[in-house]
Amino acid sequence: MSHVIALVDDDRNILTSVSIALQAEGFLTRVYTDGLTALRAFTENPPDLGVFDIKMPQMDGMELLRRVREMGGPVGTMPVIFLTSKDDEVDEALGLAMGADDYISKPFSQRLLIARIRALLRRQDLARGNGNGADSVNEAEPPLIERGRLVMDPARHKVLWDERDVTLTVTEFLILEALAQRPGVVKSRNQLLDVAYQDDVYVDDRTIDSHIKRIRRKFRSADPQFDAIETLYGVGYRFGEE
Repeated sequence: MSHVIALVDDDRNILTSVSIALQAEGFLTRVYTDGLTALRAFTENPPDLGVFDIKMPQMDGMELLRRVREMGGPVGTMPVIFLTSKDDEVDEALGLAMGADDYISKPFSQRLLIARIRALLRRQDLARGNGNGADSVNEAEPPLIERGRLVMDPARHKVLWDERDVTLTVTEFLILEALAQRPGVVKSRNQLLDVAYQDDVYVDDRTIDSHIKRIRRKFRSADPQFDAIETLYGVGYRFGEE
């Protein structure tokens, strides 16, 4: 089944050219010229991945991402790639801090965009236990990760804390999984970057700090006393041993 990609950009030329390129690669596309229209459509027909421009009328990409992440379910956790202005580091930092999974600066190579889309969808399929190919049928599901009050089900991309659901994006899930696999062991920012991003994605190591803040915020919605992710200043992060 083909993945559905939502393209949100007020530049119709970009929408047309990228849509044609993605369809030639076997993807289904839906195009929107503003964030508000896209958000309304997502509630009825959630896409598998979104590509959002940041600067748009009515509702910009930042606000669209914020609203998407608040929705929960398939929409709330779908991978999102931001299209940013060239060399605009502020846009990139804000986008990643708000929960974007990747960013590409304009003008961009369509080949690069397609490669990034494939990489994120591959990660999402694996995280949700939807691996494709004949071999995946015979592969055993990855085991549950149970650490005190935390339960992670990698095959279903499901997280529980005190039996309460906690909705994480693919990137957030991968970071938490890396920490929870070895409680008490410190992971540096660079080690967590290696887990969370593809080799050809270059982001500042402080991006991990933003993701950790978002993970903590989500867990504290379920448990205001959540403190299982510990910061070792100047070193990195670890999942506390109980």
